[in-house]
Amino acid sequence: MFRKALLAGAGLSLIASLAMAAQPAPSSAEAKKPEAATADPNKGVLFSPESVGSDGSVTIRGQRVDYHAVAGTIVVHPKGWDDAAHRTSADGKDLGDSSSNVQAEASMFYAAYFKKGVPSADRPVTFIYNGGPGSSTMWLHMGAFGPRKVVTVDNGTHTPAAPYSIVNNDNSILDATDLVFIDAPGVGFSRIAGKDKEKAFWGVDQDAYAFEQFILAFLSQYGRWNSPKFLFGESYGTPRSAVLINNLETGDSVDFNGVILLSQILNFSLTVDGVESNPGSDEAYITALPTYAATAWHHRLVPNAPADVTVFLKEVERWAGTDYALALQAGSELDPARKRAVAEKLAAYTGLPVDYVLRADLRITGGEFEKTLQSGRGLTTGRIDTRFFGPDMDPLAKDADYDPQAAALSSAYVSAFNDYARRTLGYGAGKIFKPSVPLYRSWDNAHNPPGARFTPRAMLNVMPDLASAMKYNPGLKVQLLGGYYDLATPYFQGWYEMHHLQIPDSLQANIEYHYYPSGHMVYAQDASARALHDDVAGFIARNSRH
Repeated sequence: MFRKALLAGAGLSLIASLAMAAQPAPSSAEAKKPEAATADPNKGVLFSPESVGSDGSVTIRGQRVDYHAVAGTIVVHPKGWDDAAHRTSADGKDLGDSSSNVQAEASMFYAAYFKKGVPSADRPVTFIYNGGPGSSTMWLHMGAFGPRKVVTVDNGTHTPAAPYSIVNNDNSILDATDLVFIDAPGVGFSRIAGKDKEKAFWGVDQDAYAFEQFILAFLSQYGRWNSPKFLFGESYGTPRSAVLINNLETGDSVDFNGVILLSQILNFSLTVDGVESNPGSDEAYITALPTYAATAWHHRLVPNAPADVTVFLKEVERWAGTDYALALQAGSELDPARKRAVAEKLAAYTGLPVDYVLRADLRITGGEFEKTLQSGRGLTTGRIDTRFFGPDMDPLAKDADYDPQAAALSSAYVSAFNDYARRTLGYGAGKIFKPSVPLYRSWDNAHNPPGARFTPRAMLNVMPDLASAMKYNPGLKVQLLGGYYDLATPYFQGWYEMHHLQIPDSLQANIEYHYYPSGHMVYAQDASARALHDDVAGFIARNSRH
């Protein structure tokens, strides 16, 4: 599922691209403007906002936190929506409620948790979402920060089938911030309808705009305009955050205190999935190498490896950025003896056979690594979390054809969230929950970076968006979080992106880094989930004070 979602959503750029506050209705003149302030984001023709409240408590590090929860929807519209003319056609006839006639709109699902007993107006609020694109936010909700979490196996193998345990989440960050988990348009309990609905919401800029309108509407609906504000995105949620924070700050004049990026990918030319379709671009092999090495180390395939993986990875990072990078840049002029020496070192770091590395011309894609590393044991290595493994589907395949980690955990999360949402939150009766949607088939990967006069015909890169937001608001803090065993968005890739942002050196001090012995879903490993809580809660606390 995740390979299809992130690879297709991300790889779309790599392959295909190569070829508000609720207000009274404005005047008809004002309604023609596309800006957020001209429309009521929570007024729909096809959808009506919903909400259901409940109360609960969670114990975090021995301290009880009582909360009020709201599960519901906010209706948003695409950019350019005309709230004055949405009911009538050009000749003045009422269009009715037929989705084939009415302009597109989205009903975006959210689950919000508000700590009781504290003033809400100035308490931090964090907007949280997974990525895909096309993934619901059940992962962060039931695995990382919600008041309840699903228990899964943490030894690299498949979690047994139901019944699953849903328990108190000692690592919820509700002790530090109110929480708003959001599903993207068309995913989870969110829905889209109306004319050209996919075109209206499924794309880089369209998606970010929908989240922007959702957040503005939420701030008004719950009176949170003066609260410290944070974004938390995972996976594709990180490029969404880069575009979104720039929109909010430069377009809506709404500064945020911080942006938290888990398993980052901002520049899709650095993805090691599909990189073979872009020959001459070798950076992806360099930034993926430390994750290959960490994986081989974990599976005890590195001879004479240090006992501490972090010590080992520092060595690999240095070699990747020097000897390995120079060898790749030499291309066909690389001396054969030098090529052999590099291949032997690369094989030692990655656990792959030397002859395989030479046949691959020193360039191994993510899918090839996952399929080959443990092929002698008849096993495929995970992508989302390379600590996981499972039986080969096709022993003769060149690339991995499934992700053992997604297979190992998905059922637990889908079942747990459906049960929790319907039984505990009281939401979902008569509704279908869509854990993921293959929306990448309709995904518009075009993006206008800040200041661009036209849309570049290139792979998606939203580094300029994050840089723009940081320069526009020099007080914006950024926290980068990653797992050593994440091959979907390798941790060293995120480090590389951050150190190539077009920002003054002084703003580099606004970025902090934390890495964990886990994968893409850092919180899937118990010790990492605990450390993640501490790092995120600390970041929010430090950046909510003046």
